Amino acid sequence: MSRRRDALDYHAEGRPGKVAIRPTKPLQTQRDLSLAYTPGVAEPCLEIAEHPERVFDYTARGNLVAVVSNGTAVLGLGDIGPAASKPVMEGKGVLFKRFADIDVFDIEIDARDPDQVIDVVAALEPTFGGINLEDIKAPECFYIEEKLRERMQIPVFHDDQHGTAIIAAAAFVNALEIVDKKAEDVRCVFSGAGAAALACAHLFIAVGVRPENLILCDSRGVIHTGREKGMNPYKARLAVDTSLRTLEEAMKDADVFVGVSAKGVVSKDMVRSMARDPIVMAMANPDPEISYPDAVDAREDIVMATGRSDYPNQVNNVLGFPFIFRGALDVRATGINEEMKLAAVHALAELAKDEVPEDVKQAYGAANLRFGREYIIPKPFDWRALLRVAPAVAKAAMDSGVARRPIEDFDAYRARLEVILGREREVMRAVIRKAARTPKRVVFPEGDSLKILRAAQLCVEEGIARPIVLGEPDVIEALAAEHEIALEGVRIIDNLHDPHVAPYEEAYWQRRRRRGVTRNEAARIIRRRNHFGSMMVELGDADAMVSGMTRSYPDTVRPPLEVIGPRPGVRRVAGAHLVILSDRVKIFADTTVNVDPTAEDLAEIAIATAAMARRLDIEPHIAMLSFSNFGSNAAPQARKVKRAVEILRERAPDLDVDGEMQVDPAIDVAKRERLFEFCTLKAEANVLIFPELNSANIAYKLMKGLGDAEVVGPILIGMNRPVNVLERDCSVRSVLNMVAISVVQAQEMAPPVGAGQEGQG
Repeated sequence: MSRRRDALDYHAEGRPGKVAIRPTKPLQTQRDLSLAYTPGVAEPCLEIAEHPERVFDYTARGNLVAVVSNGTAVLGLGDIGPAASKPVMEGKGVLFKRFADIDVFDIEIDARDPDQVIDVVAALEPTFGGINLEDIKAPECFYIEEKLRERMQIPVFHDDQHGTAIIAAAAFVNALEIVDKKAEDVRCVFSGAGAAALACAHLFIAVGVRPENLILCDSRGVIHTGREKGMNPYKARLAVDTSLRTLEEAMKDADVFVGVSAKGVVSKDMVRSMARDPIVMAMANPDPEISYPDAVDAREDIVMATGRSDYPNQVNNVLGFPFIFRGALDVRATGINEEMKLAAVHALAELAKDEVPEDVKQAYGAANLRFGREYIIPKPFDWRALLRVAPAVAKAAMDSGVARRPIEDFDAYRARLEVILGREREVMRAVIRKAARTPKRVVFPEGDSLKILRAAQLCVEEGIARPIVLGEPDVIEALAAEHEIALEGVRIIDNLHDPHVAPYEEAYWQRRRRRGVTRNEAARIIRRRNHFGSMMVELGDADAMVSGMTRSYPDTVRPPLEVIGPRPGVRRVAGAHLVILSDRVKIFADTTVNVDPTAEDLAEIAIATAAMARRLDIEPHIAMLSFSNFGSNAAPQARKVKRAVEILRERAPDLDVDGEMQVDPAIDVAKRERLFEFCTLKAEANVLIFPELNSANIAYKLMKGLGDAEVVGPILIGMNRPVNVLERDCSVRSVLNMVAISVVQAQEMAPPVGAGQEGQG
């Protein structure tokens, strides 16, 4: 099937188009209706009439942006009209929502007269928190934006101009650093004199380029003083006094080329004529002014960027406009000024210098993304851009006096932004903050895993743990050097040749001598990394262990069960997963260890899971799950769960628990109150204890695969010391989450019990 057919089917199948509107408040009962519409809606209307600024409190206006076009310059398609521009405007709305959780109405205006466009948009101000102008041809777009900014007290932003300029300027700033040149010294040549080119030129001047060193070219050649043909006031502002007349002449000995024009206007010879370490930003789409292969073939010392996603250094507006508007809306800015644009430029430039998260690398299939000639700007799907750009823009708005609702606590603001990235980040950020209060020593047996080394580095940077990695030091150091991973703060232990291993051998032999293990076998086994790491934790040389990146779950969990075992009084350890939904968090157990637990086992699992929940600041409300509701079925499997509830009430009377019950009354409080008013559970169940491993394992994987849930785990519960097992080949972020949980467990656990106890297994 052709790409054209794919694209048409994508837009037509199911509900036509790419966007829809959904309510944000319940509308299920007569009471809901009376509050949402008449008569209840009169109350916020009267409040807003008396206090106009409260429109932001009682309506969606503060998170609503208009994407406006008259269809006169749509992508590379030209003047195709407002109706034909609508798929693009809907697409813009999807990007706003996907990257910054900003709601959008796309507005296509059937008007070519700039003043008519201005009047229509200005009249919409009471509806929106911001205006994103899109695909309006130059020079009319400059006039429209200028007049709207004068008339409106909300942000007005022509993304074709400023979005491109901000991303290009960030790439330019970093490229200069790489080639060791200064903005005030370089000579820049631009191909194109439309909206994007002029905005880029002005922003390059704002970051230090001297106006006399910037030459603008259009289809008629160099824009110079005295030229009359093809000029307008906006081009004239950038005209320079020069004898150069063609793009080819202008590019000779130039340091920088910026293309926002047309395919193929630059040749290899033109690139060869540039100064040393030329910076070439050929951004025409879909085909640049010179192709990436031709440019890098012409010059080995080139720093090359394009607008394409299939080559390095893509200049993509999606890195800018969602986050710029997010910051502007969140302080209720009256506009987007130069200070806010420059704040976005520098936030993006700095972000490119940071270590790239593993999940971003995986999204692009690129293992070696690091600051350099082929990585001068973050990737469009780098989720960190929201956390960097929005706060920078918001602060710049405050500092420049255009913020009507300043942010008082930027840490709290960044935490709110984390919610946009997914509830998992919000939940785990709270755990990470708790871990950072008292960092602990965490041992990683798989020290020669690249992901583990990256996670260890992040542990140091986040301040949540003091990592210890096991393995051959030469191998670990070489791997870290190859991938530019700093090992400062990371301790390396050679488990095969550690001179202090004798106490470990003795302790392991003491635990396993009545399980058929001789002294010689103990000396051999304890040098295996998972055994060695487990013994470090057991004897107090580490506070927790995290492993499983490269080994199966059974192989990973067996050594700590042998060495450490369960807490006193606990017969069996268990596994739990955090299942994080958009508006709530559930804990599923036992998801990984006990195939067919007894009633006693289920009671123990519930008690241990409740303790784990409290360590994570989650107050447990426990449902003991079954296919039966409170005796509705007398099968042995149901009676087992009923007996577990009885044991729980004897052993832990303070727990909020009930069962046996099916999952729907466990999580649907209204249904439970209608059908089972005798149920003692005080709230919606957030800890779900499954009757056996089949159902628990299937349930959490279904939630992960089909339920749009973020899942964190498995978390080992009931162990005498903190040990947690990773899912094989999980992400670096997952490792960091598990480290944070392990540190929080270690913070609240008793000191090691010392050598001499028999382990489970």
